[in-house]
Amino acid sequence: MNVRWEEHGWERIAPGVGRRRLPGWDATVGLVVGEDAVLLYDTGSTLREGAEIRAQAQALCGRRVTHIALSHAHFDHVLGTAAFSGTRVYGAVGLRELLLRERESVLASAVRYGVPAPEAASAVDALVVPRHPVTGEWTLDLGGRQVLLANVGPGHSGHDLALFVPGEREVVFCGDLVEESGEPQAGDDAVPARWPAALDRLLALGGEDAVYVPGHGAVVDAAFVRAQRDALAARFG
Repeated sequence: MNVRWEEHGWERIAPGVGRRRLPGWDATVGLVVGEDAVLLYDTGSTLREGAEIRAQAQALCGRRVTHIALSHAHFDHVLGTAAFSGTRVYGAVGLRELLLRERESVLASAVRYGVPAPEAASAVDALVVPRHPVTGEWTLDLGGRQVLLANVGPGHSGHDLALFVPGEREVVFCGDLVEESGEPQAGDDAVPARWPAALDRLLALGGEDAVYVPGHGAVVDAAFVRAQRDALAARFG
């Protein structure tokens, strides 16, 4: 698949697999291209950002995004979803109900962290929630390649969904269960006591040789994930 990721501001991680670090909060969005379908992992923090990601994905793949997986409920990962019409949206079981119930909290968080209030309100008003809940693991066939959605949380939040992409160079998209550009953030919805176990599940998914893609920051290896797991265990007892 001869796509020029870097020309569009994306980092190519493996054949047909890439990610972009978004400005502002350094949040990652991931893209996996199959023969028949295109999966996007997270959607950005506003409708404008989502539309930009949609246009870039179209330029990279020559076709539209068909599937979206949301790593968790925080605004910088979900508020661009409405920019992708006609997609199948997946999330950890309970994420749909949480987003419907906590719209005002998502709005307040976006504004508190610097999204202009009108832009945040527009994104929350149009918020698209998952219709395909992942309880344990869910294999998706994208045509010529299969990927695995894994409900590995709770940890960073109550509803953490990882994406495993098999291949010669296996890739694990971790969401904010792993962060490289700063200390892991534990907000009010974190479940610290279970966070180390969530990282154990990530390591079991990918193994020693996989590439691990944090929710924020540069790609890391299994040793980094294990060290962060041990630090979280020590931090939260």
